[in-house]
Amino acid sequence: MASHFRTLAAYRKGFVLATQLHKATLQFPRNEWGFIDQIRRSSRSVCANLAEVYGVRQYERHYQSKLTIAISENYETQVWLDFALHAKYIKREDYVAWIAQSEEVGRLLTYMLNNYHRYKNWNAPPKNSR
Repeated sequence: MASHFRTLAAYRKGFVLATQLHKATLQFPRNEWGFIDQIRRSSRSVCANLAEVYGVRQYERHYQSKLTIAISENYETQVWLDFALHAKYIKREDYVAWIAQSEEVGRLLTYMLNNYHRYKNWNAPPKNSR
């Protein structure tokens, strides 16, 4: 069975954001290990939850639950970006770009949440015509 969740725009864009944030946190002060861990976890969790969404797509309530968690993790990432900017760990132009990327991911996730019928059978094999 192919894992087609990687074809989702939300997954691809979320993955790019998570990898950019991971790279950025390599420059944060080492004594901020908890902060570093949180921003990495929340940004990665968006993609991880999308993979789980794919796995439970046949069950609307599970689908909605996992997508809601992905949306929440995306918001949490924005909070950590706010703190990083305030602490001057990131430049304002990076902050603006990453918030814009996160907002885009959020719009895609919300679209998926509001359009379950488009995703419940996504990439399913064709039905037998007997």
